Order: sequence, then C-alpha cells, then structure tokens
Amino acid sequence: MPLDDSGSHASRRHFLQAGAASLTASLASSLNAAPSASRPNIILVLGEGQRADAMSIAGNTLLQTPNHDRIGREGVRFRNAFVTNALCAPARATTMTGMYSHSTGALGNHVKDPLPSSIPVFTDLLHAAGYEVAMCGKAHLGNGLQERYWDYYFAFNSPATNYYHPTFTEGRNGKIGRPDTYNAYADDLMTSKALDWLKQPRQKPFCLLLWFQTPHAPFYRARRHLDLYNGVPIPKPDTFDDDLKGYPGKPRAFADADNKIGTTVLGTDDPRSLEELVKDYYAGLVAVDENLGRVFDWLDQSGQMDSTAIVHCADHGFFLGEWRMYDKRFMHEPSIRVPMQIRYPARIPSGRVLDDMVLNLDLAPTILDLAGIKIPDHFQGRSMVGLARGEESNWRQDWLYEYYEYPDAEKVKPSRGIRTTRYKLIHYFNEPEEFELYDLASDPGERNNLYGQPAHAGLTRHLMDRVTELRRQTRDPALKA
Repeated sequence: MPLDDSGSHASRRHFLQAGAASLTASLASSLNAAPSASRPNIILVLGEGQRADAMSIAGNTLLQTPNHDRIGREGVRFRNAFVTNALCAPARATTMTGMYSHSTGALGNHVKDPLPSSIPVFTDLLHAAGYEVAMCGKAHLGNGLQERYWDYYFAFNSPATNYYHPTFTEGRNGKIGRPDTYNAYADDLMTSKALDWLKQPRQKPFCLLLWFQTPHAPFYRARRHLDLYNGVPIPKPDTFDDDLKGYPGKPRAFADADNKIGTTVLGTDDPRSLEELVKDYYAGLVAVDENLGRVFDWLDQSGQMDSTAIVHCADHGFFLGEWRMYDKRFMHEPSIRVPMQIRYPARIPSGRVLDDMVLNLDLAPTILDLAGIKIPDHFQGRSMVGLARGEESNWRQDWLYEYYEYPDAEKVKPSRGIRTTRYKLIHYFNEPEEFELYDLASDPGERNNLYGQPAHAGLTRHLMDRVTELRRQTRDPALKA
C-alpha cells in the first residue's frame, strides 16, 4: 500500500498531535452539554456497498425498498451523495471521524491498527454528552472499534461473516466479551439483537449504529428469498459490452484491474454472470429493507419514530456490470455514489430532494449537529442539517477523492481525483501515471476520456491545481512541500 512521499507518516503524527487539543476541547464541550428531553435518539443505517440507485425511491423498478423509501419520503434525500474513498474500512473510518483517509490513516482494508486515541469517533462525543451508544453489525475498521466505549456491542470485524452461521462479538457497558457463533441469517440476528437493546428501559437518548453486512460477497441470500427474481430479466448496462472493445479511451490502470465479473481472483466470492450478481445483490437488499422495517415498526409502536433521527448512507457504491465490473474502488460514478437520506421531523422538512454534493465526510458532523453537540474544529466535513433546511447558501462545488490499496485485492491502482458539479479528473499517481477526464454534463456515463486533448489542457491544469489545494487544505501528509 505505497504512498508517494516518504515523510507521510511523520507528517500525519504531527497532524494528530495538533488535533489533540481540539479533541480535549470537544470532549469538554460534550460533557457540559447535559442531555434533555428534546435531544433526539439517533440511528445511523450504513448500507454495505449500496449504490445510490439501489432503492425504489431512486427510480429502481426491479428493487422494492419501502422502508428505505420511507426515510427519504418523510425526510430529505440527497441525489448527489458520494464517498471520498470507495473501500470498506477507509470509508467506515471517515464515517466515524468526519476525516479523510489520509488523516485517519485508514488507507486500506488491511490496516488493523485502531484509530489513534487522539482522533475522536462521533460516538465518543455522544457518550460524553449523555447518550447511550451501541454498534450492531459489520464493523470492519481497525480492531472493530472495541477500544471505544459502547453501552452495547454486537459486531464482527471482517469483510463478511458466514451468512448462515455468523460469528459475532458481544459486549455491554464498556466491556467486550468473546466471539460466539450462531445459527441464524447474519443480518436477521444482528437486527434482533439491536431490537433487544432498543427495548430496554433507559433515561438517556440513544445512538444506534445499524451496519448491515448484506449484500457483500459471497452474496448469500436469506433462505426466504432463494427464489426471488426467478424469471426476471436483467438489462445490461450501456457500457457492458465496452469491455469487448478494448476499453476505448480508458487507461491500462482501469483495463487491467481484476474486479470484473467472471474472474477467479477472490475464489468463490466472484460472481460468474451479470444475472447472478444483480439478482443476488438485489435480494440481499430486500432482506436489509425487511430488517429496517422491523426497527421502524418498533419505533412506531413505542411512539419514538418522530423523536428519532434516522440517517441512511452506505460505505461505498458498487459496479453492477458497468464495463463488466463489479465491486468498487475506482472513482467512477457507480463506485462512489451512495444513498444519503435523513428523517427527523423536528428539524428536517419532509419530501425534499436536493442535488447539492454531500459526502460521507459529512455524516459525523451532521449527527453531532442533530444532537446539539459542538462540531470539533478538526472535522473535515460539514453538517448537512442547514442544507436540508434550505439555510445553507455556500455549499461545496468540488471535492477530493483518494484510493490507496494496491495490489491487493483486485489490482486497482492508487488514485486521487476531483469531482466538481460538472467535471471529473482521475489521476493514477503510481508510475506509469495515467489520467481520465470527463465532462459529466455531456457524458454522464464516463465513456469519452478527454484527457490529453489540447482543447482541455487548461481545464486539466486547473483541476490538477485544485487537487493540490484540496490536499493542502486537508493536510494530506503525502503532499510534497
């Protein structure tokens, strides 16, 4: 997992030391913020590889997700939501910290060190402010965040656990137990455990992280859905056959990657056909939606639905056959686009659909804002609450993407890039350097690579300069002085 500057680790230590004072101040502020009856409960629903169009509310005609849809229908839905690193562990670190991968140090899935104690996760701040906090589901971050405080913990810390005989680690009141193996569908079990905890009497508001495993490879379905989508035709993406044409305009970094349908790099995890991939993926999300419905039913029955802020996002998007690819990692739209929805009637208007660009970087500050807790100065994202309410007139017009994990697991080369409201520039920065440039207004499918064309030389220079500026603003330790 090479970086392009040998001083990156020392620079990152300096950044973390500089942020320690901010952490101390944030915790002190949280401790002084006494819980009140008006502070919402919070549920963060994190999908596993759920792309932005994998909901019926987003226009998907094959996949029916009534419970996901309820969040957006009764709250706000952001049509242009993205992740800053389309990979599980780095994205989850960003979700918890409001910081870029180059700041957290979670650069790939194989980084097992816990987040440094000088970096708060937002549940630390909620707990200090009087919230009960729980994590249920797939952690897949450092050591599973077991070093942090949890009132309840029922999670596993790997890309996926056995779907039918899952292994989870359980803990209560700040103490983590030993892993145990169960006989149940993994997400059904996790949801049942979450509901058991929710039903306990409490005097404090709660924050529940409900982080699903499904539909991660190997894409096993709940047994009740084994025949779902039988006989249903699956349309090919427009670019599906571009793979057979030698990737016109695509660099070798894109063409030579192994995250393609029909490969055997990851053994039995790999889908063997477009139909298998899409149907198993959608069937998994149907199970997730059913489990969401179980939680919503309890919230409705207990009278807590409207006093609970529900935030929904995903750790990354997913290729479903575009260029015959699956998985994620690349900076192309299917990989980086995710759902983003918030339901909380007390502060979020219902039925709003916004096109502003929001990021998983914004989740932690948004949740703290909803809880009435001061957002730490070192956070690199922004609260979406004002934007959702129509009170934000100066929102971002571009943002930085980064990916580092190479050569494992799928030979996707490291890259950085910038996405604006119109353009996208991707820079594969390892030698030999390669680039992709797209005008998304005229080419939303990213089929016409404009890089190297004289007419776009000025635009390319401007975007490269802006990448450097964004890296400097976010204190990227690999940025050469």
